[in-house]
Amino acid sequence: MHGGAVTIAGKFLDRASRPDLILAGSMLDLSSFLSLTRKVTAGIPATVYFHENQLAYPWQETDRDRQKGRDVHYGFINYITALSADHVFFNSSYNMHSFFTELPRMLKHFPDFNELDSVTRIREKSSVLPLGIQFPEDAGQGTDACPGLSGDMPVIIWNHRWEYDKNPAGFFKVLRALSHQGLDFRVILLGESFRQRPDEFLQAMNELGDRILHAGFVENRDEYFRLLRCGNLLPVTSIHDFFGVSVCEAIYAGSLPMLPRRLSYPELIPQEFHQRVFYDTDDELVSMLTREISDWKCRARERTETVKSLKAAVSRFSWGNMAPVYDAVLSDIAGRFHGATT
Repeated sequence: MHGGAVTIAGKFLDRASRPDLILAGSMLDLSSFLSLTRKVTAGIPATVYFHENQLAYPWQETDRDRQKGRDVHYGFINYITALSADHVFFNSSYNMHSFFTELPRMLKHFPDFNELDSVTRIREKSSVLPLGIQFPEDAGQGTDACPGLSGDMPVIIWNHRWEYDKNPAGFFKVLRALSHQGLDFRVILLGESFRQRPDEFLQAMNELGDRILHAGFVENRDEYFRLLRCGNLLPVTSIHDFFGVSVCEAIYAGSLPMLPRRLSYPELIPQEFHQRVFYDTDDELVSMLTREISDWKCRARERTETVKSLKAAVSRFSWGNMAPVYDAVLSDIAGRFHGATT
């Protein structure tokens, strides 16, 4: 976020091309990029897509930037980027709301000229544009992906990053509660770790033993979805999620989600399934899983119908559906901008 704009500006200028529109990710300092490329980008509409925002991102207590008092600067880069853009996209209403809730609080840190009126200017040029997801055509079809397994065995899925904001400690606490009740289940642990395997995972692997069918990141996307199709329960304990790509992928592959109501997930799930899918406390999540696993065969038909409906719901985020939306929105911005400057 600090130096990327310098590198990307150099690569952009080396291309010697002039695009109709710039779409930047929220990790880019757009104001620096535009200033370094102004001899080319002057007159080109610039938009930014917030797949997350640093103003509302949960900080880990051990983070060096927080310890050194730098926890406002990344939010400021997001702010000046949004201010510099001609249009601002957020991947969810939850993301957009969290940004505009936290932005005035950050600006009030400054003793004078805190520019609170700029919040309104940014809001007026902002909108929600959901992510597009590359679903495989065959995901969720058949049970031949998992030799030795059948629908008679509950398989719990974790398919998130192995990082603190996804709350692995809470996830494994729930699994221990199920294990202590003597319930029979298996576990598949997917997702990438950007450091050595966190202690929570190492401890859980020792405790769960043969219950674990797979643990670790898979490079091949086909293999990832094959393993997803082996699962059928998706308890999510994340502290934060601005959209929920991994949740959509697991639902599409055939898992029944159990989701915290507090995050972006209600935007993914049709209202008629909210009571079935959402929980408010960890105890409620344990109860939901206990009921599902204890009555596994009896609930099979209802569970299958629910997952089928939820898969259809998240399918609206496939690139086949979303690409034309992106094309239309970006073309409209480019057309209005160039039409006003000709």
